[in-house]
Amino acid sequence: MQSKGSPVRIVYIVDDDAALLGSLERTFRAAGLTAVSYQTAFAFLDAAPDLSDGCLLLDIIMPEMDGLELQERLNSLGFNMPVIVMTAWGDVETAVQAMKSGAVDFIEKPFNDEALLDAINAALALDGGPTRDRESVVAAKLMAKLSPRERQVLDGLVAGRSTKQIAYDLGISARTVEVHRARMLARLGTHSLAEAIRLAVLAGLPPADLKANDAVRQRLSGASRGLPE
Repeated sequence: MQSKGSPVRIVYIVDDDAALLGSLERTFRAAGLTAVSYQTAFAFLDAAPDLSDGCLLLDIIMPEMDGLELQERLNSLGFNMPVIVMTAWGDVETAVQAMKSGAVDFIEKPFNDEALLDAINAALALDGGPTRDRESVVAAKLMAKLSPRERQVLDGLVAGRSTKQIAYDLGISARTVEVHRARMLARLGTHSLAEAIRLAVLAGLPPADLKANDAVRQRLSGASRGLPE
């Protein structure tokens, strides 16, 4: 519950699922947050110029105007409220696109209340551009800890490729990809693929084009003979 005199912490929710909106509103109220819901992107776009505080929880898949298009329009208006996007499970490519458009985080449906509230509280604690700049520096330092092969695996994941596709691209087994993925997550200090992807986007990693790097792959493979790929 919010204590008397404490600042109002607002979460604006944009989703066309009325049942989900009701559930989220109850969750946020129980956590001491104020929830304001919009069932269409157009409704929020109309209200956006008069909003200044809080954060936006935005669904990607909506009729007429989806979440990515709404992000673009909000960016053109100079909208600088932290945005968290909700994506379908495993929709990595869309999440990456949303973060490159300025989203501070993404959460995959179905999600649990704890993970959602952690993401909301982190977004509400942000103070704008300088914070994101600091996060980008930290993310870049973490990326520098990765081995070349771990970086390739992460590149593939950021590009939305499956374990089998990455294995094919790199000429290694799917099991070996999983080993490198586990090591990559450990070096980044997380157990979450979503967090690893978030760090990669913050660090400014370019989209992966693994098939275009045959010479690099062969050189890495040759240098690591006798070691796990």
